Amino acid sequence: MTYHLIGQAAMVVHFLFLAFMAVGGFLAWRRPRLIWAHLAVAAWGVLSVVTGVECPLTVVEDWGRRNAGEQGLPPSGFIDHYIEGVIYPEEHTGLARVAVAALVIISWAGFLRLRARAGSPPPVTRE
Repeated sequence: MTYHLIGQAAMVVHFLFLAFMAVGGFLAWRRPRLIWAHLAVAAWGVLSVVTGVECPLTVVEDWGRRNAGEQGLPPSGFIDHYIEGVIYPEEHTGLARVAVAALVIISWAGFLRLRARAGSPPPVTRE
């Protein structure tokens, strides 16, 4: 039972991590300190896509499921198992990655614009 819960918790945290990767920059508009966490999450996302490094959450979920006597994740990993072919067709993986990257860039641009506005003096009005 405990191993099953570990596997389930890792899966939920993984989905939350991916959601934060996509929209965390927008959350930083209201909570500016979140930008640092979002930068780290986005950097991990780029690293994992570029190098193919396995996510520790995938390892934990697989370990929990196998120790619970369940079938573990396939060798292709979390994204291939839960997202590709389920949320979007596998042939659109590149498009999905570009869409997430666009969300991140737009959120960062908006964040920088809001920060610049907050740091600038109020406009001078002449009457």
